[in-house]
Amino acid sequence: MLQAMKCRICKSSTVKFLSMGSMPLANGFLSKEDLDKEEKRFPLETCFCNKCKLVQLSYTVDPEMMFKNYVYVSSTTKTLQLHFKKMAEEIAKEFGFGKKSLVVDIGSNDGVLLKPFKELGIGTIGVEPAVNVARIAEENGIETINDFFGNNAVNQIIKNKGHADVITAANVFAHISGIDDVVKNVKYLLKKDGIFVIEIQYLMDTIEKMTFDNIYHEHLYYYTLTSLINFFKRHDMQVFDAKRVDSHGGSLRVFIKRNEDRHEIKTIVNEILADEKEKGVESLEPYKKFAGDVYSVKEKLVSYIKGIKKQGKSIAAYGAPAKGNTLLNFCNIGTKYIDYVVEDNPLKIGLYTPGTHISVLGSKTLDENLPDYILILAWNFAKEILEKTKKYSEKGVKFIIPLPEPRIV
Repeated sequence: MLQAMKCRICKSSTVKFLSMGSMPLANGFLSKEDLDKEEKRFPLETCFCNKCKLVQLSYTVDPEMMFKNYVYVSSTTKTLQLHFKKMAEEIAKEFGFGKKSLVVDIGSNDGVLLKPFKELGIGTIGVEPAVNVARIAEENGIETINDFFGNNAVNQIIKNKGHADVITAANVFAHISGIDDVVKNVKYLLKKDGIFVIEIQYLMDTIEKMTFDNIYHEHLYYYTLTSLINFFKRHDMQVFDAKRVDSHGGSLRVFIKRNEDRHEIKTIVNEILADEKEKGVESLEPYKKFAGDVYSVKEKLVSYIKGIKKQGKSIAAYGAPAKGNTLLNFCNIGTKYIDYVVEDNPLKIGLYTPGTHISVLGSKTLDENLPDYILILAWNFAKEILEKTKKYSEKGVKFIIPLPEPRIV
């Protein structure tokens, strides 16, 4: 049934097009002591705003609950380290940033993006609300303000460092409910002709590649370039460049300036907008079709996993990313089907997956208890994982990539 709620941005009515049920927090990993306690669950539903064209969740979870103690660390994979190194180098080269420049990173995590900027001799400071992750960044030599990106953090930066040449927000712009306040602070913190660079999971890739497991409570917004441009217009800002990148199954890197600042608008912006228009992003239709496809893929995956178990085969999983927990909970794939999950991030090892309660163990477990199949939940790092686990495939272990539909690699 279609249901209306108010758009967080323009306050118009929205239409719900996909419900994935009631879910635990995707990064809400549990200790053994927590397993008997009641686990909080929240509706996971996506809605479309017909006025500003933004896709968003219907329900907002308190950010303090999600981000103050966080188990996601960006530097866990070499793939992301290289991605951010390349991103920093490209931005520094294109805009001529050097020793007198300042980069501020919003939601800077363990400093994975700021580290290569710092290595180029550019001034850096991160703003990270998670206490444990901000501490890791500081230990890595990346100066970090342990706070949300609000007035206090911005005034502290201006007082101690001055105004910023570039502000970055990689994979955090979708996470913040009060996004209007963030952009006001960005405008205030930027120098004249400064730039704001965001990287977001691109909704067109989510639809085309069926990466619906990227939908979880931390991701409040699911952007197209169309909805982003509509949003920034409200703040007298313009998108002047955009680039499609392959991180997280398909992302968009977007460059934004104040209306009055220089930076010519590149032709790629209009090219992407025309492509989106052709695909119908300004109407509800592609999203309704996507919702139907999501349920179809769910049925295929569940049938595939059940078929393997009926043959008496064992299955483990590799990677315990937030997206994997969306997939496991939505498909109701728990300990009945998956023996354990192996993970490289030490903050997750020894815990249990939210909702499904599968134990998260170190990757050496594969040597001690080799399964017949390994389900790659961190499919965006499949290439790196397959390289790391080559010795197991040589022993006959089969690897399953779950999306866009289950297949053996």
